[in-house]
Amino acid sequence: MNKHMKLKEKNGSSSDPKEYMRNVIGKIYRTLKYSTWDCAQQELDNLHMKWDSYTVNQVLKSHPPMEKAWLFFNWASRLKGFKHDQYTYTTMLDIFGEAGRVSSMKHVFQQMQENGIKIDSVTYTSMMHWLSSSGNVDEAFELWEEMNSKGCHPTVVSYTAYIKILFDNHKVKEATDVYKEMLNSGCAPNCHTYTILMDYLIGSGKCKEALEIFEKMQEAGVQPDKAACNILIEKCSKVGGTMFMTQILEYMKENRLVLRYPVFVEALEALKNAGESDTLLRQVNPQFYKKAYESITVAADSPVNIDKKLLFVLLRNRNVVAIDHLLAGMMDKKILLDNKIISTIIEVNCSHCRPDGALLAFEYSVKMGISIERKGYLSLMGLLTRSNMFSRLVEIVEEMARAGHSLGIYLASLLIYRLGCARQPTFASKIFSLLPDNHKCAATYTALISVYFFARRVNKALEIYKIMCRKGVCPVLGTYNVLIAGLERNGRYSEADLYRKAKKSLHANSGSQESVTVEGKICDLLFAVDVIL
Repeated sequence: MNKHMKLKEKNGSSSDPKEYMRNVIGKIYRTLKYSTWDCAQQELDNLHMKWDSYTVNQVLKSHPPMEKAWLFFNWASRLKGFKHDQYTYTTMLDIFGEAGRVSSMKHVFQQMQENGIKIDSVTYTSMMHWLSSSGNVDEAFELWEEMNSKGCHPTVVSYTAYIKILFDNHKVKEATDVYKEMLNSGCAPNCHTYTILMDYLIGSGKCKEALEIFEKMQEAGVQPDKAACNILIEKCSKVGGTMFMTQILEYMKENRLVLRYPVFVEALEALKNAGESDTLLRQVNPQFYKKAYESITVAADSPVNIDKKLLFVLLRNRNVVAIDHLLAGMMDKKILLDNKIISTIIEVNCSHCRPDGALLAFEYSVKMGISIERKGYLSLMGLLTRSNMFSRLVEIVEEMARAGHSLGIYLASLLIYRLGCARQPTFASKIFSLLPDNHKCAATYTALISVYFFARRVNKALEIYKIMCRKGVCPVLGTYNVLIAGLERNGRYSEADLYRKAKKSLHANSGSQESVTVEGKICDLLFAVDVIL
């Protein structure tokens, strides 16, 4: 590669070295994504280049598949003269956090501590964000206290992220106190900070107060950007805050900002429902108006036997609000649609993070006796889980089983474990009970055991373990990891020692991985030694 670069220089090439490195990063990304790890490792070993923190970090930030990213991270740690730093560790931590692998994220964080890597506010902020997103709110609060106690001063990004976590969990007084602390520390709010404050106020019906902040932030020299305006317009549309919406649209018109199409459609529908003029909205977003207006008008005027082509047009345009109205009318009139169309509607709503629209399509399928495609059920389950709408998950799993679709051992275990993280043992137990007998294995039983440890119901967790053994399901290393971590977390160290000895005995007698069943391997993968309950 160095010879190639020198040759280019001799030939007088104007190629930018940064652009050249970007091409190298792209090649490494494609290798990690499309090759097996053995082939990818061989290609990496043959690359004659200097591996520094920046290069490794750029490869990780290119978002290769999670497993390959972790293998690459460990491969890099063995390179002569290379050592991971706070940047590469934090990026790896983000990859696990984004994938919902909280235990693996904690493992990376623990490695940072053990290896003496500097942990700054960026790392703490990432940890807090992903812990909160996964339902581990108390741990996010603990990390904030730890960050402050260790003299790691929060930045505006840290303050903003923590304020959002507090608002999202209905801790308004605490969020207000942290905001005041931020101001007193001399840390000036940025656009995102103001947006979070206004978003909360709008959601609480305090549009007047939100408008005051909108004006004050501009007086302070902080201009709302396109992202902020889209967030605020979307929130106003949901709560009917058309007065504040008008002020934002005026600002957008003056500063030549436009809405994203899904937000535009919601705003158009909100103005229509409120009986107010959409002239200003049309002036700000002329490129959308004709398409959206025609779609909504046609949907409203369609006869009972509406042509399915209209639905295809709405789906193609991602006009989700119009689809809601159209689908609700078709459900009332008992007009039957193809299961693939319903699955697509669910997936489109899920991609727009609209649980209400996705659930409407699901309810249509149940009422009309339509079994949708497996990926439709899975998309809906993923959205409900991310939205913390756990009460509807059991219903989805029931319908999925009735339609003859298998959840699969891996997904079933992940779902049960995720419900445990959210402290929802009742729903987790119901989903476990819905699994077919051949899915009640080491992985799913271990996930259920972890659920009760999360809920601090230690005796119930041990009872599930005993039932598992009585059913002839043999514990594996992952099972013992959960038992040991759960018991120690609850101060039952003597019992934890017994299971630790059993784990050592199993490990000594297991011979090779070939003797472990597929279900056991899934369990060991999900509940590795880094599990923390």
